[in-house]
Amino acid sequence: MPRLAYALFAPKQEIPAGTYFAVSAMVGILLLAAWCLLAYGGFVRSDFLPTPVAVVEAGVKGLASGSLVTNTAFSMGEIMAGFVLASQLSVPVGIFIGNFKIIEAAIEPVTNFVRYLPVSALIPLLILWVGIGIEEKIAVIFIGTFFQQLILIADVSRGVSQDLLDVSYTLGADRRTVVTRVLIPATMPGVMDTLRVTLGWAWTYLVVAEIVSADKGLGYFIMNSMRGLFTDRIFLGIMVIGLLGLLTDQLFKMLRNWLLPWATSR
Repeated sequence: MPRLAYALFAPKQEIPAGTYFAVSAMVGILLLAAWCLLAYGGFVRSDFLPTPVAVVEAGVKGLASGSLVTNTAFSMGEIMAGFVLASQLSVPVGIFIGNFKIIEAAIEPVTNFVRYLPVSALIPLLILWVGIGIEEKIAVIFIGTFFQQLILIADVSRGVSQDLLDVSYTLGADRRTVVTRVLIPATMPGVMDTLRVTLGWAWTYLVVAEIVSADKGLGYFIMNSMRGLFTDRIFLGIMVIGLLGLLTDQLFKMLRNWLLPWATSR
């Protein structure tokens, strides 16, 4: 038993897959049990904490009416548009910032200034400039993720060992080959991890934008439910966002392992 405990709690040691999933399932069951205890035990009023059954019933009604599907699809479209656009620009620019000082000098000071601006404070300006349509939501997601991605990807790229590049030059590779065949492949595992993290931030920015100005989307769904004190629908909207986030996170893990077989699986 002590040997098993040591193996389970030793730093950076792998554990059996069955143990991993058993612990994850146990934590989920305990959280659900605590929710049931608070809701069904009368410790918290139903106005503040709906029961799990009430949330499921709200989900069934939302699916039957089509409102849940419509709002979810609308938010997913906005997320993908803003996030993909930001990622397409931030990945190449971030890699070059991390390795070419002239590009770093031109872009990084402006990026460091903009990334500290709260995106929510820019929403009134974006509404003034592009209106309250889908373009404004995409702009919020783009601004919120692009500049953060830029700095993180630049740091990942900057961390590639200079010895790796020097060895490539010694073996006869030219500058273009070093960049395309050595630098970029060495950077991509960290880039994928950065994209995976910033996708979660994109959901936050989207909900903020939809709460302020929208007539569709999960943020609008949550805010509209709050006005009617429908806490079951509020919980439903939050749980849908969480489930979508969990799904996309797992998809990123699978995509990373598929596209980058030379990188250590995480």
